[in-house]
Amino acid sequence: MATKRLFIAGRVQGVGYRAWMVHQAERLGVSGWVRNRSDGTLEALVDGDTASVEELLRLCRRGPLLAVVTEIVEELAEPYPEPGFGRMPSA
Repeated sequence: MATKRLFIAGRVQGVGYRAWMVHQAERLGVSGWVRNRSDGTLEALVDGDTASVEELLRLCRRGPLLAVVTEIVEELAEPYPEPGFGRMPSA
């Protein structure tokens, strides 16, 4: 199992990134959340088996069609206690 907090920078707000990420995480069976940050980046917590988390990270480096990802910072995090993946309020 792997749990990571992600900070995703670039053109990632206003391009459907959060909805896209929810779909990808659900498809891969990854739990957690994603939210917009006031500085224009996204923050996400992803939790699941290592292969699925790594696949989601690989997909996040490209993002949805209109996104331009310039950087993803990864931090180890505590396991997420809830099943499913959703959107959190902006921070």
